[in-house]
Amino acid sequence: MTASQAVGSARLMVRPVRPEEYARAGAIVVAAYRAEGYLRFSDGSEDVAYAAKLADVETRAQDSEVAVVELDGRLVGTVTWCSPGSTMRELATRDDQGEFRMLGVDPAAAGLGVGTAMVRWCLARAESDGLREVVISSLPDMAPAHRLYAAHGFVRREDLDWSPVPGTELIGFSRPVA
Repeated sequence: MTASQAVGSARLMVRPVRPEEYARAGAIVVAAYRAEGYLRFSDGSEDVAYAAKLADVETRAQDSEVAVVELDGRLVGTVTWCSPGSTMRELATRDDQGEFRMLGVDPAAAGLGVGTAMVRWCLARAESDGLREVVISSLPDMAPAHRLYAAHGFVRREDLDWSPVPGTELIGFSRPVA
C-alpha cells in the first residue's frame, strides 16, 4: 500500500520498505530515538540492545510490514505496521485490532509532516484490512508522539499500560477505525 501527500512544494510518499533500504530505515528510527533521548538510561548510558532491535528492519519485515516515507526521493521516516498474525504485536490481542510500532522521523525532517503521513498510512491500512481498532504504546516521556497521536484521534488508555522489561513502563493509546 502506497500513499502520497504534498508538503509545501515537496511530496511525501509512504510505501513498503525495500530490502536494500533496511539499513537506512533502521538508522532513521535509531537516530530519531537517540535525538530525543529515548535510548538513554537514567545513568546516561545507551540502551544498545533496544537500539539494535530498532535497527533490525530485516527481522521486523519478516512478519510485519515496515513502511518508509520518501521526501523528494530520500528516506526520512519509518514505521512498523503489525497486522493480525504478526509476532511484533504487543498490545493488539484481537483479530480486529492493528498496531504500529517503532515510528521514527529523521531529525533533519522533523516538522515536515512525516509523522502525520505515517500515522495516516497506518490508519488507512487498518481500514483497508477491515480492522475495528488500532492500539499503540509509548514511553511516558514521548510527548511529541503523544500530541501526534491525539491529533489523529488516539485516546490514552490506562488499561493498556504495561512493562516489556523491568524498569521500562509503557503507556497505551487506542483509536477506533472509521
